[in-house]
Amino acid sequence: MEIKPGTLEDYRITIRLYIKPHIGKTKLQAVRPSTITKLYRDLLARGGRGGKPLSVSTVVHTHAILRRAFRDAVEVHEYLSSSPVDKAKRPRGDWREPGMIWTPAQLRTFLALARSHRLFAFFHLAAYTGARRGELLNLRWPDVDLGGKQITIKGSTGVVDGEHIEGTTKSGRTRVVTIDDGTVAVLRKHREAQDAEKLRGGESWKGEEDGHVFTTAWGGAIYPTTVTALPGKLIKAYNEPEDKDQAPVHPLPYVRLHDLRHIHATTLLLAGVPVHIVATRLGHADPAITLRVYAHVIRSAETAAAEIFARALE
Repeated sequence: MEIKPGTLEDYRITIRLYIKPHIGKTKLQAVRPSTITKLYRDLLARGGRGGKPLSVSTVVHTHAILRRAFRDAVEVHEYLSSSPVDKAKRPRGDWREPGMIWTPAQLRTFLALARSHRLFAFFHLAAYTGARRGELLNLRWPDVDLGGKQITIKGSTGVVDGEHIEGTTKSGRTRVVTIDDGTVAVLRKHREAQDAEKLRGGESWKGEEDGHVFTTAWGGAIYPTTVTALPGKLIKAYNEPEDKDQAPVHPLPYVRLHDLRHIHATTLLLAGVPVHIVATRLGHADPAITLRVYAHVIRSAETAAAEIFARALE
């Protein structure tokens, strides 16, 4: 694709990886929903290495990346009047229920393990807000209102072809998520620690004033894989200590970083928080998405509904 004024130069990496091989030098404004739909069919048929098919989940992920990039082209840069990706027919992925979900006690154990790490606040905020990895890595201090006990999630950060790319949230919308007093205290302490790192770094500090909430020790951007890999390392160190006599009676099950989001949603739903409130906190564009993903949790709550109603009348 020709990258000219008026086209999506800010997303040159996304274009090169996902669009250019399939539509050649077509100008961005000429891309139609049918073009994107054909791209998905091609990826499913022969988009992998050596012309092998790509999985549905991979193509769905590609759709999410393109949707975010084109929405920014419409809403932020105003390169386009509408996004062709929104009208394209993407492959339907299977809605799978979340896998391992920790109990509240297991989550407390993990957060206790992470407390001594400089990124403890990241994992605490992930568990207590249900925010996505990229959303937290994109979070800036001006978007954190400690007095009002809320954070505003405006976008997401990812890495494509080795470069950091910032865009909108997965739904394309900004959302406000409330936080509790304990989380406010965690964030205050995190900012104090970051200010101390900034003083030690001096001129070598790479971060901006009132920049990202979560950075490296020298103020640089954190690679998503860093925070993704850390929970597994902490859990392994807990489950398999050097002194075998210190091994826990009840080892922590291994979970992914993204499962902290599932723990947040599941805990709220089992506590009786309405689905539409949980959907808002998670940033789901439609509560129907929450219903599908957490159907097993909602079924569990439904089982108890009759007894709850009977006790209320008693």
